[in-house]
Amino acid sequence: MRGLVVRNTGSWYTVLTDDGQLIESKIKGNFRLKSIRSTNPVAVGDRVVITPPSSGGSGERVSFITEIEDRRNYIIRKSINLSKQSHIIAANVDLALLVVTVNYPQTSTTFIDRFLASAEAYRVPVVLVFNKTDLLDEDESRYQQMLITLYETIGYECRAISAEKGDGVEDLRPLLEGKVTLLSGNSGVGKSTLINRLVPGACLRTAEISDAHNTGQHTTTFSEMIALGNGWLIDTPGIKGFGTFDMEREELTSYFKEIFHFSKDCRFSNCTHTHEPGCAVLQALEDHYIAQSRYQSYLSMLDDKDDSKYREAF
Repeated sequence: MRGLVVRNTGSWYTVLTDDGQLIESKIKGNFRLKSIRSTNPVAVGDRVVITPPSSGGSGERVSFITEIEDRRNYIIRKSINLSKQSHIIAANVDLALLVVTVNYPQTSTTFIDRFLASAEAYRVPVVLVFNKTDLLDEDESRYQQMLITLYETIGYECRAISAEKGDGVEDLRPLLEGKVTLLSGNSGVGKSTLINRLVPGACLRTAEISDAHNTGQHTTTFSEMIALGNGWLIDTPGIKGFGTFDMEREELTSYFKEIFHFSKDCRFSNCTHTHEPGCAVLQALEDHYIAQSRYQSYLSMLDDKDDSKYREAF
């Protein structure tokens, strides 16, 4: 039987079979060891082959995933545990909405840039959604507009919304039509509230921001696909940091669009854009064609060979 993994709780996988059944499935222990360096070898969005359900030792009906079909793409990050493995956030994605907030809580530009670079590496288009516009004061609104101008200049589509009030939410629907869309972002940025606006029957749980630390609380504890018209939304737990995984230092330049643009004019083909003479990227940085925040994100990813880096709150 073939189907689509629509829910992953960490130990169970809900598979929507091609004939419309929802079947709870597991993976066998040896399946985890088949050259898959991941804490979750099966991800939401995967197409899989499963066995027909049969009675387990306790009498429950159990199906097993026996095969993962080839993925078109995926979004991946370094696992937050000590295994040095990857964690696949979602597979076979047409679009990613990265929900960010200027405040309540604040999303760092380093987090944004790391997500964007990873999406570039795995060929997933991204739209930046700036949420909670209704809460911003004048200075915060100016800063948000500055960020929007920065990322739009680079080539990323940006939207400003208030999921709580509904402002701008309906304008997102044409982007999502017929697509498998991943929603990602820090805890507390309003992903669940946005999904509840887009899919009123979803009834996802939301939580208040911690006043003490202005940080979000996890309300989504597992990954799930939610039907939206003839497409899907993938809801995922909020993430604190975004450690990049399996990226070679020499490839990194190509995942920053504007840095890659200027790098073609560097004197040396193996330029790291950190100290070399005749570096066109450093000149563009000095001339303000490359934002300092983006360059600092690039440098932080160059340093990812330090195993402790990904554990910080980027």
